[in-house]
Amino acid sequence: MGVYCGVMPSDTTAEQLKQVEELKGVILSGGAASVYDSRSPKCDKQILAMGVPVLGICYGHQLIAHTAGGKVGYGKKGEYGITKLNVKDGDDILKGLAGTEDVWMNHRDNVEKAPPGCRTLASTRDSKIAAYANARKKLYGVQFHPEVTHTPHGDRILENFALRVCKAKRQWSTRDFINQSIREARETIGSRRAILGLSGGVDSSTAAVLVEKAIGKQLTAVYVDTGLMRHRETEFMRKTFSRRKLKLRIVDAGPRFFRALEGVVNPEKKRKIIGELFVRIFEEIALKEKAEVLIQGTIYSDRIESGLTKHSAVIKSHHNVGGLPKKMRLEVYEPLRDLYKDEVRKVARKLGLAKEIVDRHIFPGPGLAIRIVGEVTPEKADIVRRASHIIDEELRRSGLYGRVWMGFAVLLSIKNVGIQGDERTYRYPIVVRIVESRDAMTANFTRVPYDVLEAISTRIVNEIKHVNRVVYDITNKPPATMEWE
Repeated sequence: MGVYCGVMPSDTTAEQLKQVEELKGVILSGGAASVYDSRSPKCDKQILAMGVPVLGICYGHQLIAHTAGGKVGYGKKGEYGITKLNVKDGDDILKGLAGTEDVWMNHRDNVEKAPPGCRTLASTRDSKIAAYANARKKLYGVQFHPEVTHTPHGDRILENFALRVCKAKRQWSTRDFINQSIREARETIGSRRAILGLSGGVDSSTAAVLVEKAIGKQLTAVYVDTGLMRHRETEFMRKTFSRRKLKLRIVDAGPRFFRALEGVVNPEKKRKIIGELFVRIFEEIALKEKAEVLIQGTIYSDRIESGLTKHSAVIKSHHNVGGLPKKMRLEVYEPLRDLYKDEVRKVARKLGLAKEIVDRHIFPGPGLAIRIVGEVTPEKADIVRRASHIIDEELRRSGLYGRVWMGFAVLLSIKNVGIQGDERTYRYPIVVRIVESRDAMTANFTRVPYDVLEAISTRIVNEIKHVNRVVYDITNKPPATMEWE
């Protein structure tokens, strides 16, 4: 929305917030805790009396009520997923919404009594006070999540709060971020040499261009072929990055990764093994290049899911965050650490990155290792790579590729009975997963036309002899994650 914001820990005091230049408002975010849990994050009560607007979302909504004289009750049943919101008062933060809206809920406790002076703005079947406001005290709360794609008009609520209530200005731009990042990279790296882990995805590619603008020939980009990459990915990397001034080194490390993953089935262990091996290879290259800094394309959602703060749960250890070894010889620098995926793409477009990089589907850092349920082997990697390539081709052929967030195959560790060529077969099933998202924090499965799914299924079982069954994953995130492991 063009409004600069910063993420601060829950124990930030009112006095610390008062030191923030041109502070316009505060948002207390959602979370999995209960206000009655002694270990749950609490905020300084004085924040609610600072005179700047405060918006509580989900747990933040409950925390404001609990702190400011309302009442929060233990929910008799949870309210999870898409819910109908009945808007009673379409003013303040709900201005512009229809009488009934789809919103996304994820809670059990409920606000049973709003803080004194607050009026109820909306309700759902299970939450009588799903939104409240006190314009005089500048307190606002919503039980649902306006920030996720599952709430179609959630952006309007956040826009109402930021622009109408807080009276913030649209003064922050992608160009500002680029200029600030180039300055920061120069100051952080100085005259030292640096290497950058380049995967071919939009995150690491954007980080590479940003840092190259800052330090030029001091930077060496390192692409590691783990044997778990996309179809013909190494060829793609050579072709794409040979057009730029960037110094690129390609390392063929497939045999090392397969040896390290032999016999490993636990997904967290896979991620940590891959993360450590990546770093060891980068350290080897760094010695040759006399580099002291490792640059990564880590983004904010990677850090959140890896357990960034003391109150955030570890959903999965991203190989470049939670998968990093404790002892490293390189200093890690992450220029995109505070951006979400959609913001990274805006930066990439502004920097002039090729469309084939900016718009390509997401590919996880650990590669196909987390799209193989169970032990990782070269044979399994080849199966899931070929299946994913077929999905990619059919999505492009049908015109769906640019409309979905990502589409890929998952290879299960079990086998099942089939009939092929009038004979009994006992082969692998493939799971097809195609999702829509904006920032990777939430996602919906894509309602792909049956003829497209049939084309994908037919090609996979016909072209990959190890597969005799294809199924489609129709689970949203949450409760599932994007990947299976």
